[in-house]
Amino acid sequence: MDVEMPGTGGIEGVTLTARANPRTKVVMLTTFDLDEHVGAALGAGAVGYLLKTAGRAELVAAVRQAHAGALSLDSEITRRLVGRFMRTARPTGTPSPLDDLTERELEVFGLMSRGLTNAEIAVALTVSELTVKSHVARILAKTGLRDRVQAVVLAYESGFLEPRADL
Repeated sequence: MDVEMPGTGGIEGVTLTARANPRTKVVMLTTFDLDEHVGAALGAGAVGYLLKTAGRAELVAAVRQAHAGALSLDSEITRRLVGRFMRTARPTGTPSPLDDLTERELEVFGLMSRGLTNAEIAVALTVSELTVKSHVARILAKTGLRDRVQAVVLAYESGFLEPRADL
């Protein structure tokens, strides 16, 4: 099921499906890479959340995991959620420059740290390029960073991003 669908939205669709037949397993397949959608879908009863960029093998694995009663999440979403958990699980006394960023600023930070331009981030988050510029400026100000290069360094040093094995 997709997050946004005509008529009944996907999240409501999951809720209705879970009520009508609790044994039915739903995997979300969507373009929406927002934590709020992931949380809403899982809260409604979905057992998987994949992006439409997922390959055939990932999709088949998610369906099999759903059938077996296991949860499956897109690897990038999992990495982001684990990173957020690790930042909040850090011992007190070791504050991160990322602690003061809002959810949306963290999303923008992640995308800019992966090398996306403001225009690409705007498309990914369905906001204007001017909005992205504002977020980037706030991120740099809040973190005390000078530029995007320093943002990439911070992303890796803080564990927000992990080096990819395929690079």
